[in-house]
Amino acid sequence: MTTLSNRIQNLSESATIKMAKLGRELAAKGVDVINLSFGEPDFHTPEYIKDAAKKAMDENYTYYTPVSGYPDLRKAIVAKLKNENNLDYDISQIVVSTGAKQAIANAVLCLVNPGEEVIIPTPYWVSYSEVVKLAEGKSVFINTTAESNFKITAEQLEAAITPKSKLFMFSSPCNPTGSVYSKDELEALAKVFEKHPEIYIISDEIYEHINFVDKHESIAQFDSIKDRVIIINGFSKSYAMTGWRIGYTASNKEIAAACDKMQGQITSGTCSITQRAGIAAYEGGLESVHEMREDFRKRRDIVYNLLKDIEGIEVNLPEGAFYFFPDVTSFFGKSYNGKTINDANELSIYLLEEAHVSTVGGDSFGDKTSIRMSYAAAEDKLIEAMGRIKAALAKLS
Repeated sequence: MTTLSNRIQNLSESATIKMAKLGRELAAKGVDVINLSFGEPDFHTPEYIKDAAKKAMDENYTYYTPVSGYPDLRKAIVAKLKNENNLDYDISQIVVSTGAKQAIANAVLCLVNPGEEVIIPTPYWVSYSEVVKLAEGKSVFINTTAESNFKITAEQLEAAITPKSKLFMFSSPCNPTGSVYSKDELEALAKVFEKHPEIYIISDEIYEHINFVDKHESIAQFDSIKDRVIIINGFSKSYAMTGWRIGYTASNKEIAAACDKMQGQITSGTCSITQRAGIAAYEGGLESVHEMREDFRKRRDIVYNLLKDIEGIEVNLPEGAFYFFPDVTSFFGKSYNGKTINDANELSIYLLEEAHVSTVGGDSFGDKTSIRMSYAAAEDKLIEAMGRIKAALAKLS
């Protein structure tokens, strides 16, 4: 009899966390590592949000919270969804969780039975397929390319649907590609879902405010399918609150009650102080959010021009989030110092060891041709990192 369950042995380690860990280990040895592997803004949480947390402690918000979150936080989320997205919910449809990652896990585990299929466009965020494994479901992938800006068509969606299809899961703006679905593109997908009322949709909108093309569009805006959409969102990216661990779902009441039940047996309510800070974030307006977005836009443009100057890198211009996902297949089969690069993961390790820049291989995102690099770092660090990458890649032959 083995000690560990099949469940945990079948689960893959998060590739982003793994690469960040390897980078930290190398840095601990005194190496100057530039970390482009983590999806974490380098900005500090805005002062007014931190002030709200300090005030919450002074006012003794230090006790257990309702599993779904404080009612006034859920009310603030409802107001945000109405004011920013023109979506109508009430607080019984909102469940606050310990990060958007838990919100996704809650929704998948509440919806998917063993053997049921979850349709996921590739490339996708690394945890999507792993959470499906936990639910004993089956991931069905729709492959995309840079030529389509890594977005699927209605025809591709229709072709992927089978009698076992239960859930569709995607992000816009997308991690890892930065692609952003337009209203017309989402409407075309919604028309497919209208024909398949048994399929639910998880819409991961955590990067909604890091959008460089237009206002954010949610697939929940289409009334014909809204009741089957589970919106995933949170505060980590837009408000630089990654360490605060706060996310949420907006869904129909049945799914919300199920997520409340699931969460009540695992973590219960998220941190009381964090929730008070979340209220302040949503009630404080979008000025700081827009300032950060414009800084991200500048960084994106800097990195894009530097990547285009690296021979062998094929890259498109991301429309949102803060990642590049360049094709690196031209380096496969090349060698340096007796080490041959066979795939994207090996190239990421090579860049860490040779250039001291941490990136993530595309395998875990469902695309073996590319690597992901975050540009959520200071401009001088990004310029230095691109120079190091260019020099390291030039050594391969």
